[in-house]
Amino acid sequence: MAEAVAGAAPEWATKEPCLMGIDEAGRGPVLGPMVYGCMYCARSYNNTLATLKFADSKTLKEEQREELFESLKVNSSIGWEVDVICPKDLSAKMLKKSKVNLNEISHNSAMGLVRKVLDMGVLLAEVYIDTVGDPEKYRIKLTEKFRGIKFVVAKKADSLYPVVSGASIVAKVTRDRALRNWAFDETALNMHMKTGSGYPGDPDTKQWLEDHKHPVFGFPTLVRFSWGTCTPFFKNAVEVTWESDEVDEDASNNGSAKRQVKLSSLGFTGFKRKTEEIESSGKGRCKFFQARKLELVRKF
Repeated sequence: MAEAVAGAAPEWATKEPCLMGIDEAGRGPVLGPMVYGCMYCARSYNNTLATLKFADSKTLKEEQREELFESLKVNSSIGWEVDVICPKDLSAKMLKKSKVNLNEISHNSAMGLVRKVLDMGVLLAEVYIDTVGDPEKYRIKLTEKFRGIKFVVAKKADSLYPVVSGASIVAKVTRDRALRNWAFDETALNMHMKTGSGYPGDPDTKQWLEDHKHPVFGFPTLVRFSWGTCTPFFKNAVEVTWESDEVDEDASNNGSAKRQVKLSSLGFTGFKRKTEEIESSGKGRCKFFQARKLELVRKF
């Protein structure tokens, strides 16, 4: 999840009760980040907001979304923020031992935006949000977390409330730009961005996955490797097994048993990069290196 230090709120937002909309883009695709966006304004500006032609971003053409996004950026009566959750983070949360499902990731991102705006000093009175899961349960969860704020959680909120429509545009344009300007960490040859829509059922997306799979390292970091869409591509992949220095919690009382770790999902890049991070920090490495505080050097 992208972390950012909260800046100062516009002066009007600290003096007058405000309302805010929250929406996401990129929940379903197997490629690219999921983005949560919010837009806020003074409660007294709500009627004007309804005249700005904001609409559910899915109903607009790309050119229209870009134009509306640029217009809200220069509108001094509107504020906005985003949370960009990269594919690697999404998959790591969903595959770790204490799994975090996509709904919980979504809830945490939305609540993070509320917290960020409050920390900026915005006098937040009302929040409108497109639901994830049961609307009433989600509303109660938000209300208990943020006392004193009115939450309206609804299906299709992006087509019901202009402030959520604006948030939808913020999220969608941010995700689109992230994909267009994606810089691969990997250096393999013949990589391209003919990804199609990024959704699992798109033939162009499936072809892109086929073109970019690796029998050991899996997919580039653009891919959400926890998605079931990825599994069929690794029927003939190399199985990776290694011994961990961590003692298995379920081992015998003598505490000497070590845990053998196996990638049943087979060598995804995200795991490889995490291993590299552990190695460079000196954690989970051979005792020889730990005792001598030796670090892995990759650049000279």
